[in-house]
Amino acid sequence: MTKLNSIGIAKDPKDTLVVVAMSGGVDSSTVAAIMKKEGYKVIGITLKLYNDTKEIAQSKQCCAGQDIMDAKRVADKLKIEHKILYYQNKFKEGVIDNFIDSYLNGETPIPCVQCNQTVKFTDLFEEAKNLKADALVTGHYVKSITEKNNTEMYRGIDLNRDQSYFLFNTTKEQLNFLRFPLGDLLKDETRDIARKLDLNVADKPDSQDICFVPNGDYASVIEKFRPNSFNKGNIKDMDGRVIGVHNGIINYTIGQRKGIKISDKDPLYVIKIVADKNEIIVGGKQHLIKTKIDLKNLNIITKDKKDFEEDLYVKVRSTGRLIKAKIEINNTLAKVDLLEEEQGIAPGQACVFYLKNNQGYKVLGGGWIKE
Repeated sequence: MTKLNSIGIAKDPKDTLVVVAMSGGVDSSTVAAIMKKEGYKVIGITLKLYNDTKEIAQSKQCCAGQDIMDAKRVADKLKIEHKILYYQNKFKEGVIDNFIDSYLNGETPIPCVQCNQTVKFTDLFEEAKNLKADALVTGHYVKSITEKNNTEMYRGIDLNRDQSYFLFNTTKEQLNFLRFPLGDLLKDETRDIARKLDLNVADKPDSQDICFVPNGDYASVIEKFRPNSFNKGNIKDMDGRVIGVHNGIINYTIGQRKGIKISDKDPLYVIKIVADKNEIIVGGKQHLIKTKIDLKNLNIITKDKKDFEEDLYVKVRSTGRLIKAKIEINNTLAKVDLLEEEQGIAPGQACVFYLKNNQGYKVLGGGWIKE
């Protein structure tokens, strides 16, 4: 019987074809180099997701024109086949439009999850399958453990880089086909590998912004695609009194303090956004504290229902902490009881479920915060 190779497939590396998603950054470039060095047959694929503007070209984002060139240079150096897929229309429909609609509904969207869910792990997944690849390999900082053709996802070792929150919507079929070689590495170790392999992107800065949002200016993106979205409306206090006027709900997110421009004896925060009435509700910080969350559109990765009887944690924002919780699932809906108080929980964000076991924190799935 053929023993498992380094990515958990019962084949010799030289007989194993992997597609590597190459964004042009140090992480995916290093993954491609590791796969090549270990003897795998490698095809690198880079996605062209949007048409570059001057602002995007000058910002620190992934999948822009410079990144495509960097990915091609790495592929040339590694002597691997490299393809560019032009997904601008799919990205606009699946990610940008969703992002704008979510903001107009008073939510705080996460386009990186939508991007993984659509073009990366659906369209790119299909492309890799069409190429008869054995696995789709990415540079995400998550740990995957594959046993008996079943892959489980865990938080990455580098907790400052862990990207498991953004991958909760991965299907079981996709997860069994995906591999994440950087999950057991720290970011500094990745850069060291890139330097030793003499990759031109070894010291390239990390992407900092959402790829299609130049310098974090969400409003400018919405103004570009939906110029009629900036409608003035009332700002109300917790008792329903009108205390001010806003210039469009898209300028606000739950928990925001700056930009309200209303003086009060205590600092005011955005507590709720009522999209159908075009209203912003503000109040003291104590009103941001929540212990109950309703979720919709669940995606459950684990096959073991007993996982939900164990030591459960949730994460309610990408930069947030793990919070002990109880989870009650009803088909595609869930009610989450937080066993610790949390502030600033926003509709449109994801609530991701984790189980603590002897391997680390296993991702069970998650859902979208409804209220």
